[in-house]
Amino acid sequence: MFQNIEIEFKNMLTKDEYELLLKKFDLSESSRITQENHYFDTKDFALKNKKSALRIRQKGKQYEMTLKQPAKIGLLETTQKITEEEASLAIQVGTLPSGAIEELISKMGIMFANIGYFGSLLTKRAELDYKGGILVLDHSLYLNKEDYELEYEVENEQLGQKIFKELLNQYAIPYRKTENKIQRFYNQKYLENH
Repeated sequence: MFQNIEIEFKNMLTKDEYELLLKKFDLSESSRITQENHYFDTKDFALKNKKSALRIRQKGKQYEMTLKQPAKIGLLETTQKITEEEASLAIQVGTLPSGAIEELISKMGIMFANIGYFGSLLTKRAELDYKGGILVLDHSLYLNKEDYELEYEVENEQLGQKIFKELLNQYAIPYRKTENKIQRFYNQKYLENH
């Protein structure tokens, strides 16, 4: 099990803004990696209602299950390495692997056995070191939808926010209140279900 606090700033981009930033930072198609997130929750969105999220991420042949929970600053991420077989069971059958994340979810008062598979989100990601943080450009595809996003991951919240705002201003990109990927995924899933 691994835990860390995630502090990041996000902004939705238009396709043109996304392509401009790829060009300005010289990020070619070959520099992008593809990752797939598989999302899980109960039918009544118990994790979402506690401002938490559960995903299994596949990067190449590596699999990890991550629980994101609110923290004083940013999000507390708890990550558990899992096997390809465990990931496959979770996605195909809805049987999640036991361990530290199961214990944390149980402490939240949520029955681990009630959590099921919601769907996947595929992201083409380009990232680079930028002024003491990591700048990320994402093109995501999910539930017949696609979007573009800029993220800036940092350790110092105040400095990171200042650098992020300067970057948006430099390229005349308006600030847009941006929900995280799982929230956008859930919103789309909810629309499809109603």
